[in-house]
Amino acid sequence: MLIIMKTHAAETALDSIKEYLITRDFDIHQSTGANRTIIGVIGDTGTLNDHEIERMEGVSQVVRIRKDD
Repeated sequence: MLIIMKTHAAETALDSIKEYLITRDFDIHQSTGANRTIIGVIGDTGTLNDHEIERMEGVSQVVRIRKDD
């Protein structure tokens, strides 16, 4: 799963999302560019609610990565 943050999202919004994921035992990989930050969520993301995350402050889009069998 990728969580794409809004352009110039506040650091507090980013911290809140990272805390949300880490407290649910997910590993994360953060990529920060000039305008956006993308958080890669590592683990079984089937338990996460896309819509709940999209409603969090600073989130632009949630993208699920399809798992090949």
